[in-house]
Amino acid sequence: MQSRDSVFNVPALRFPEFSGEWEKYRVSDILEFYPTNSLSWDQLEYDGGECLNLHYGLIHNGLPVQVNLSKDSLPSIKADFFPKRYTFCQDGDIAFADASEDTNDVGKAIEFYYCAGKEAVCGLHTIHGRDKLGITVPGFKGYVFSSKVFHDQIKTIAQGTKVFSIKASNFDEVVLGIPSKEEQKKISRLLMAIDERITTQSKIIEELNILRSALIEEVFQSPCDTIAIGSVAYQTLERNRKSIYTNVLSVSNRYGFINQSEQFEDRNVASDDVRNYKIVRNGDFAYNPARINVGSIAMLRRFDSGIVSPMYVCFRIDTSIVDPSYFELFLKSRSFKDEMEIRLEGSVRRCLSFDAMREIHIPCPDIKDQCTIAENIGKISSKLELEEGILAAYADQKAWLLNQMFI
Repeated sequence: MQSRDSVFNVPALRFPEFSGEWEKYRVSDILEFYPTNSLSWDQLEYDGGECLNLHYGLIHNGLPVQVNLSKDSLPSIKADFFPKRYTFCQDGDIAFADASEDTNDVGKAIEFYYCAGKEAVCGLHTIHGRDKLGITVPGFKGYVFSSKVFHDQIKTIAQGTKVFSIKASNFDEVVLGIPSKEEQKKISRLLMAIDERITTQSKIIEELNILRSALIEEVFQSPCDTIAIGSVAYQTLERNRKSIYTNVLSVSNRYGFINQSEQFEDRNVASDDVRNYKIVRNGDFAYNPARINVGSIAMLRRFDSGIVSPMYVCFRIDTSIVDPSYFELFLKSRSFKDEMEIRLEGSVRRCLSFDAMREIHIPCPDIKDQCTIAENIGKISSKLELEEGILAAYADQKAWLLNQMFI
């Protein structure tokens, strides 16, 4: 592929065998739109009805850009709710989500790449379109309607305050470049290959997560003497009185300790006065007792030190009795989560106090055995981190191509 300067009607990146300008079209001149239904999830089922139904929630989360009904699942319409007006989807049809709380997801699209002879219709909060000019090839539309140039235009059109929406008539205002069918095929093949690799990579990560979870459960369900967490854990209450530390950290469910700005979308929600914030150091544990159900308890690894909100519970482990990495694994186990659930206090916002956590017992084999267990499972965690980095790289590559290959 060769890189070219962006000029009128020429994308920044093209395959070298193609040249010349792309034709520009209004989207409404390309697509013919069909009626959709407004069936809710309660009117759908996954038990094998005759007609499948695309709910907009599946466009936002659950379906790939290129939908293959021989392997991708859609719910079916319950017998009593079959719509009076409908148009069955065909190979190459496009469907947009017409509403979202996020302007980035308004107009998010999937393409029915292969319907596999199945009957499917478009449902609640979707816009169903079909190429009426015959100028696109199967596979291309899903990507051109996922491109940055398309979504930049949609963002300026979407209406609303808390929920943003578009309608079919808005496509009169959206203009896209369409290359020759041969160039479309090359583009779609490249992006489909990346999507397939992303799918494979996601399965690798899923299997590693399953393996790690199974090993953790086996370790902490094995017969072993136990000790109370309170006998090896002690709170740390050191405060940032002299404002020496400025890196405010939070604990996330997936990534453990992160910079607070990462959790709150580049917003730092810390008070300007951080003198009362608690200091955490490498190897310390911390959690927000009021967010224990959506957050987690984590050990500080990524940073040498930092500060957390005064509401956090911070503690250390007696390393002569319990290996911190072994203890960290216990926090991920079903045994710990079940014991934690028993001790949560409150109704709407349930909290886990440090005193309550101290009552939980942890299996405590010899310290050398603990280290061996932590080391072996840690190798899987390191592998997971590597594979997640590869997945992120593929996702970044796809996003870059969607930005560079369309006009």
